[in-house]
Amino acid sequence: MLNKLLGKFSQDLGIDLGTKNTLVYTIDKGIVLSEPSVVAVNTRTDEILTVGEEARKMVGKTPSHIQAIKPLVDGVISDFEASEKMIKYFINKVHVNKFTLAPRPRVVIGIPLDITEVEKKAVEDAAKSAGAREVFLIEESMAAAIGAKMPVSEPTATMIVDIGGGTTEIAVISLGGVVTWKALKLAGNAMDNDIVEYIREEFNILIGEQTAEEVKIKIGSSTALKEPMEMEVRGRDLFSGLPNAVTVNSGQIQEAIDKTIKQIIDNIKSTIESTPPELVADIYKQGIYITGGGALLRGLDKKIAGITKIPVRIADDPLTCVVRGTGILLADIELLKKVTGRD
Repeated sequence: MLNKLLGKFSQDLGIDLGTKNTLVYTIDKGIVLSEPSVVAVNTRTDEILTVGEEARKMVGKTPSHIQAIKPLVDGVISDFEASEKMIKYFINKVHVNKFTLAPRPRVVIGIPLDITEVEKKAVEDAAKSAGAREVFLIEESMAAAIGAKMPVSEPTATMIVDIGGGTTEIAVISLGGVVTWKALKLAGNAMDNDIVEYIREEFNILIGEQTAEEVKIKIGSSTALKEPMEMEVRGRDLFSGLPNAVTVNSGQIQEAIDKTIKQIIDNIKSTIESTPPELVADIYKQGIYITGGGALLRGLDKKIAGITKIPVRIADDPLTCVVRGTGILLADIELLKKVTGRD
């Protein structure tokens, strides 16, 4: 009874609980939060110091008694307490100017396709412990397809490739359900690691993951560029132990991440091969849609299309497709019940 009463003064939320970033959506305002999935903890006192952007700035720069924790690994909760605190922080931040002392929102959360029942329970429990009165879990691929305004309820195939920070999900959707799918532990983080490894091997310079991500965003490409780009990268010289800098170009970064991209494309082909023939015909007609931060990598759509011989389209605002999908489900209870299988 109290939860229902408090719920009337709370805003229902759609949450994309990502490995790198968490996005929060409300029906009336759209996306209200987009912050890194990082929690800073004082290990001496077990106190949560800060969450989100402020915690991200501490990664790799903290003294020994302060840890900047990423509570999600490959889209799955690895630190329950930190995840609960992070979700609670985001819920309270959305309600900071609202007339409610204890927010009790209804929450829709995107989860990976290959999540186990135990991991599902962990997400649900973390959200409820953080203050949610009701939790709905939806596959991220389904949420991304809904957010991209694709006809997921119709008897036609929708193929979506969602390339996030920790995972890439490849799914064929029809009649409100996932028909065939693959989930890979290869995505943005793997490309960042490829760049770190390449610069270490080629230049004997060690860089951090944030620097690698910056390089990927600024000059990364999956195909050769007509006008190559370059940038200076700073790190620690492995021979002298002192700071050093080197200039890298887009061709070198393409070479660094090529192995990961090829593995993703091989799995796209494999998913198509295991899809029923009638649905494959739909895919050839409708094309493949790519979402997530990886969709922004230069030339990726053309590379996938060239190898699969299927049209590839980048969804509008691919970074926010999952959270926009959770928001649409918040507003459409019938569709929410259909895709989650709940009464």
